[in-house]
Amino acid sequence: MKVLVVDDDVVARMVLMHLVDSSGSFEIFEAEDGEDAWRQLEDGLRPAITFCDLRMPRLSGMELLERVRADARLAGMPFVLVSAARERETMEEATSMGADGYIVKPFQPDQVRGHLAALVGVGCVDEPPAATVLRLGIDSSRLVLYLGGLHKQLVAAGPEIEQLLACADVETARTRLARLREGCRTLGLTCAAQGFAALEGLAPSALDAAQVERALDTARHATLLQGERARTVPAVS
Repeated sequence: MKVLVVDDDVVARMVLMHLVDSSGSFEIFEAEDGEDAWRQLEDGLRPAITFCDLRMPRLSGMELLERVRADARLAGMPFVLVSAARERETMEEATSMGADGYIVKPFQPDQVRGHLAALVGVGCVDEPPAATVLRLGIDSSRLVLYLGGLHKQLVAAGPEIEQLLACADVETARTRLARLREGCRTLGLTCAAQGFAALEGLAPSALDAAQVERALDTARHATLLQGERARTVPAVS
């Protein structure tokens, strides 16, 4: 999975690249400013997410974001703005222009990993099914049944949440995501739960159906995989 890091400050760029690298297996690309990033994107680079400094010469982060959102080939790409600024107005402007998030220097590892977790559930390890069975006081067949039920909920949640967001009912969508997060956490799907938590932390204007579907797809896959693992757990006699 490709990640693009854009910052004219080489030290800040290297620090952020290191945080991304330490969060999972990513192919990291760097750009020294917005113009450099735009050239790479026009040349065919398609990162899964871009972390971009707000204030840069030649082409600022806001200007790059505007170009990205106006280009049909790139419009859906997750775009996180980075800055030392903490002003509420700046954050509101970023989200109103379509930014998927906003992190502040000096970087906090959890902030960076939260955005990456929304894509692939990195920086975490799911609980072994045997441990889940012991924690919940159930047998493995019951865990398989619960995981199957959760998978059905995750499948049904896609169109439901998409409709809620289309109607601008973000709070109800957040409530639905919180329930799914809790279900994943209860059944030991730590990575999927972390992905939903990252979505809940986004500004209302930054939450969209494409992000939700990515998190749901990750959770569905994790649920099926955990169900297969649970079937190998010996039943308690």
